[in-house]
Amino acid sequence: MWSANKKIRVMVVDDSILARTILTQGLGKSPRIEVVGTAFNPQDAMAKIPQLKPDVITSDVEMPGMSGIDFLKLLLPKYPVPVILVSSLNLRVFDALSAGAVDFVRKPEAGQGNDAFINALTMKVISAAGAKVRQAPAGITKAAPVAPLGQRANLDQVIIGLGASTGGTEATLEVLKRLPADIPGMVIVQHMPTGFTQMYAERLNRLCHMEVREAKNGDEVRRGLALLAPADYQMRIVRSGTRYTVSCAQGEKVSGHRPSVDALFFSMAEQVRCKMVGIIMTGMGRDGADGLLQMRRAGAFTIGQDKESCVVYGMPMEAYNIGAVQIQGSCEDIAGILIRHLMRL
Repeated sequence: MWSANKKIRVMVVDDSILARTILTQGLGKSPRIEVVGTAFNPQDAMAKIPQLKPDVITSDVEMPGMSGIDFLKLLLPKYPVPVILVSSLNLRVFDALSAGAVDFVRKPEAGQGNDAFINALTMKVISAAGAKVRQAPAGITKAAPVAPLGQRANLDQVIIGLGASTGGTEATLEVLKRLPADIPGMVIVQHMPTGFTQMYAERLNRLCHMEVREAKNGDEVRRGLALLAPADYQMRIVRSGTRYTVSCAQGEKVSGHRPSVDALFFSMAEQVRCKMVGIIMTGMGRDGADGLLQMRRAGAFTIGQDKESCVVYGMPMEAYNIGAVQIQGSCEDIAGILIRHLMRL
């Protein structure tokens, strides 16, 4: 078990010797990280783990002999070590996150430099060292039936904002799959590398009752639709009378992120004149905390994920500590809290 006053012991698992070299040298530059060993495939990793005792493992998703997904299913029941996926643009990343990986970073494409990639991976390793490891579930299936909220006109003028980071891909799914198809309009920010938000939105759309898609500039916020902020774009709410749309523009980073939960939540606090709900979920740092506080001050009902169910209790903790959160709940309970609130409106 890693202690905050010690270096983070990292094992690099990748079938490419070039990738192993880049990762070992890059991560080794951080004063907080020690790369204690490498493995060329999952079987090699399983043999070395008892001796190396890593605090965090980085793993490719596609490897000969055994995929990263099967590796996680073999690894986590025996050695519950946080795993960061290092992957090209690949839909199987989400299967690996479902199998228990903590987070992922996208490999640079040919011609791209490694500096930004190594910086992102270093931050994710540091975050993962203190993360909770989930055991792989039996499997991901489509959401169970959920009773509709019904044709209540007051729910047509409600907007729900949700923000998450590390651990959020699965936590957000746990919330959304418990919500009905006629849920009030939702806007979602999940910190995620470029290229993955469309695939993630398509995954949510397949598994949940409401329509979910990657947002485009000018999309209307409406009942039965959840809009996911596109990677590398800030998504904000724009009001025109009683109609609400989203703006998606690159612009500056906010709270260190693009998309930023704070950018979305601040815009909701400023623009939304109907009823609104803010939900902040698992993630490192404090993005979204200040924005959620502004939402609460503007009259929003606010929910924070609890410590016990968070992979990283950072963003929700910061929001709770400054008084932004009215009620806390597990990712499995948040949908129920939300529905009960909506039925009282």
